[in-house]
Amino acid sequence: MNESVDPAGPVSGHGHEPPGHAHGHAHTHGADGTQRWRLAVAFGITAAILVAQATGAVLTGSLALLVDTGHMLTDVAGLAMALTAASLSLRPASSRRTWGWRRVEILAAAAQATVLLGVGVYVLIEGVLRLVDPPEVPPSELVVFGVIGLLGNLASLAVLSAGRQASLNLRAAFLEVLNDALGSVGVIVAAVVIAATGWQRADAIAGLVIGALILPRAIRILVEASNVLLESVPAGLDLDQVRARLLELDHVVAVHDLHASLVASGLPTLSAHVVVKDSCFRDGHAPEILDALQTCVATEFDVGVSHSTFQLEPARHAEHEPPTHA
Repeated sequence: MNESVDPAGPVSGHGHEPPGHAHGHAHTHGADGTQRWRLAVAFGITAAILVAQATGAVLTGSLALLVDTGHMLTDVAGLAMALTAASLSLRPASSRRTWGWRRVEILAAAAQATVLLGVGVYVLIEGVLRLVDPPEVPPSELVVFGVIGLLGNLASLAVLSAGRQASLNLRAAFLEVLNDALGSVGVIVAAVVIAATGWQRADAIAGLVIGALILPRAIRILVEASNVLLESVPAGLDLDQVRARLLELDHVVAVHDLHASLVASGLPTLSAHVVVKDSCFRDGHAPEILDALQTCVATEFDVGVSHSTFQLEPARHAEHEPPTHA
């Protein structure tokens, strides 16, 4: 434990670190290697489907299949980014990158969501145009390629589903493949309608439905990734409640400069300046207070924060703080 107790000034430290976490050494928060394996398998399956559906889109001229193929192309690119991010996140931390490459997964998720958003907008525009002037689409070929896409997407979903809550990166990849599966269902439905009724606009409507499914999911992932990059307070953690609870601890007089953010999925951090009674700097209570503070934020809230840093201060230390130090 790297800390000091100085009657003339503040104390900063982490309290007792979790087992295996040596304070003063580089952090090594590598992502689980199973994430990389899941993404690699999904990438291989999706790339194979892309080739098949691109061939089908050329042969049939179907908007629904073309849209699904375009969506599949973004999935292949997104899964490649996700796989790269998962690989980079396994690299250890260094003195230059103290959290390693953990945040790369957030950048990858944001990139995937941005591409999906563009695809969704294009789909809606093209779908409206094709409603006005629908082209001829052969239903038999359309259903064959739709089934191929659906089966491949279901296989990818089976690989990704078990680990989709492990990171925002993996969750974005799962949602992309899920959208593809729904798109394949739309292609099949459009093919059946065209075969049964001859109504060619069913293809354009299926494309519009796929686009409508893409947009809200893309926006949600983009918002979540943006919140992490903007260092917003992690969802589910109320800093007003945290402050109130810290003030209930023995010897704590005030709490200021309370900050919390998410470095990457599953890695929330928190820091605060805590004013304690002056006597704590003389009677040796400071280390006990550090322990109590860290235990509190790690165990008493829905979002447990295992990486917390507290600076203990006597009341007079406020005289040395900058004027904007609230």
